[in-house]
Amino acid sequence: MKVFAYSYRKFDEAPYFEKYCKELGIELGYTEEDPTLENAHLAAGYPYISILLTRVDAALVEEFARLGVKMISNRLIGVDHVDVKRAKELGIRISNAPYSSNCVADYTLMLMLMSIRRMRQILRRNEMNDFTLPGIQGMEMANLTVGVLGTGKIGRVFAEICRGFGMRVLAYDKFPDPGSGLCYAALPELFHQADVISLHCPLTDETQHMIDAAAIAGMKPGVVIVNTSRGALVDTEALIEGLRSRKIGAACLDVYEEEAELFYEDRSEAIIEDDTLVRLIAMPNVIVSSHQAFLTKEALNNIAAVTVDNLLKFGRGEPSPDTEVCAPKEQDQRRS
Repeated sequence: MKVFAYSYRKFDEAPYFEKYCKELGIELGYTEEDPTLENAHLAAGYPYISILLTRVDAALVEEFARLGVKMISNRLIGVDHVDVKRAKELGIRISNAPYSSNCVADYTLMLMLMSIRRMRQILRRNEMNDFTLPGIQGMEMANLTVGVLGTGKIGRVFAEICRGFGMRVLAYDKFPDPGSGLCYAALPELFHQADVISLHCPLTDETQHMIDAAAIAGMKPGVVIVNTSRGALVDTEALIEGLRSRKIGAACLDVYEEEAELFYEDRSEAIIEDDTLVRLIAMPNVIVSSHQAFLTKEALNNIAAVTVDNLLKFGRGEPSPDTEVCAPKEQDQRRS
């Protein structure tokens, strides 16, 4: 069995991925480059390829199919960057790697706590030996209502953590889970009541910019928005306007609409040309991190284990119901 990995990060993935491949006799080829039409030929002779977040559109899917690729294994959960429909039409199987719910839920909690206790402002003052107190008063979790948008595995874990801290939890999901014990609400009501809104939805045509100007207008003044899911769930310009008008009290973003050309690279010596991102980073009530909520030892181990297991099951002709990705229409039918 042979697999070729694109966007392969030697600094964090290698110890886990290479371990499983060696133990199970899988031949591993890799490049640190993201997949493109120009380097698709690197996958020639490999029936299985593994990718991360880079866009794999219909043209690239078709090129991989021409090269004999039978399976594309995504080393993350979301697959909105892959033309799943075209892949299915060409007989290419798509899988993902549900690595851990705890790592993202924990990170979301950390961002929320940093925001409501104004930790960014505190740290910035401390760097200048300013240990004064005015203007950094925070809020206590037990007095807040958190709105959880999306109650898949991560959303449910985060909701349970919040309830453990005494927070009131309101939830929204297109497909509510009656056995979850969560209190579901319509979006307008959730927006109206929530002090904190945390996003845990997949990115689809329906959820793109679900947080837009109209949604923000219906939110509670001073609301805190936390996004550890997908950047395009939030209309960034509408978010900035909400921050400027003080309608939004703070934002915590581990994801960003235009992150593909920025995140996971050292830009410390570069001038960031994305003015929108520069504006966000400059705001004292905004925390931006680089799509790293998943980055724990446990999650990296799970990603490697699940990815390799997906390949082995495919090679044996076995189904992978927990990790095989359906085309969008099939997905809605499965969930309903």
